[in-house]
Amino acid sequence: MVNLLALAREKTATGFRRIVSGADDGAPEWVTQMSSGTDKGFFGPGSATWAVHGSLPTLVGGVRSLLMQALHPGALAGVDEHSRYEEDPLGRLAGTTQWLTVVTFGDTTMAERECARVRGMHRKVNGTYVDSRGESRDYTATDSDLLRWVHVAFADSFLSTHMVWGGAIPGGPDQYVREWAIAGEMVGVDNPPRSFDELQDQLNAFRPDLCGGERAARTVKFVRNAPVPFAAKGPYSMLFAGAAATMPAYQRELLGLPTIPLSVIKPVVSGMLGSLGWVLGPASPSMKAAQERLTRREQDERDELAS
Repeated sequence: MVNLLALAREKTATGFRRIVSGADDGAPEWVTQMSSGTDKGFFGPGSATWAVHGSLPTLVGGVRSLLMQALHPGALAGVDEHSRYEEDPLGRLAGTTQWLTVVTFGDTTMAERECARVRGMHRKVNGTYVDSRGESRDYTATDSDLLRWVHVAFADSFLSTHMVWGGAIPGGPDQYVREWAIAGEMVGVDNPPRSFDELQDQLNAFRPDLCGGERAARTVKFVRNAPVPFAAKGPYSMLFAGAAATMPAYQRELLGLPTIPLSVIKPVVSGMLGSLGWVLGPASPSMKAAQERLTRREQDERDELAS
């Protein structure tokens, strides 16, 4: 019985990691590479970024950030016209997961290389869109305003969901925003927010640019009905409900999302994340790889002092 339980647990963990990483065995090469390197990276153990991105509420935050990005017609046009999310949504998820994870847990060289990959992809994305005022505008993924919107939507989503379902953040929300500004600058964001108040100010400054519409509604429908394996549909629906419940009312209204009281969905999502945490264990493969790198680096430093 114990062996069967362990086998089921391992199978579920591998299936989950396959979905988010894109690798058949749930362990892509870039995770293994994080065990090598010469430094702790831009953040390291004890950082606010490790605390937030190393916790399971990132699953809710990821869904929330997709919904938020759909609010800006320029950012949405770039995804809709140049992304393969409808043909290969899990592949796009894996690409985003790779960037987030490598920048968070990789050494500085690996993180810089990953951000260069993202900047290269952005240079190929351009076109036109109709803004919230009904005017046609040109866009490029390297545009400062669009990069800023994606950055603040990301930071706000991961921070908001962690504050509901996660643990303590070293240094608090201000520290997380301050640290993650480094990642924003590495992909081209000019003057990203460096405090929780600045994050809220920049989000509010975007309100006149946000809107709903047919394209946004189609994106919301796709995110709501993401093509995850059948066994994951129930848990995913909880993630979606949790993501929507943490969004401000004006954002939900623009996207046509239902109002589900956070007090109702919070315990449901808490239970689901708790069960998933039991299946996956206390540390992700990426965090374990980073810790291996740091342990080896500390041992090398001790050996140098002793020699």
